[in-house]
Amino acid sequence: MKTTTSNVKTEFLLGAGLDVLHFESKEWMNTVAFWKDETKFFADLLKKKESADENKQEYGSMLKELDKIHADLYEDLAEDITNHEKILARLEKGEKGLSDSDYRDKHRHIKFQMERFEADFQRFKRVIFQHMKNL
Repeated sequence: MKTTTSNVKTEFLLGAGLDVLHFESKEWMNTVAFWKDETKFFADLLKKKESADENKQEYGSMLKELDKIHADLYEDLAEDITNHEKILARLEKGEKGLSDSDYRDKHRHIKFQMERFEADFQRFKRVIFQHMKNL
């Protein structure tokens, strides 16, 4: 017998009404906005605490990673969520050619992106914290 492990919350939400999925999308946008603020904070912190010469390479690497996070966060994730919400609006209007199951599949994909980005961002924050402790 083949068993699979699933996230109960994810499975519950994806089986819920569209209004619940809309609420989750709004939460994602709030989370993205918070991450945006955190990213600005870290950028400012790193600029204020420029390292000694021996740490310049590590410092530069962190700034490059911060730029990558900015690009991923603002250009990809937020845009995906916004487009997802637009599809929901069209779906609720009963526009032909749209599928509830396709919407839910996309929702699952965005949820995965959010979880992956959150894990990556937490790792990055640990690097920043460690760097700041070593100054």
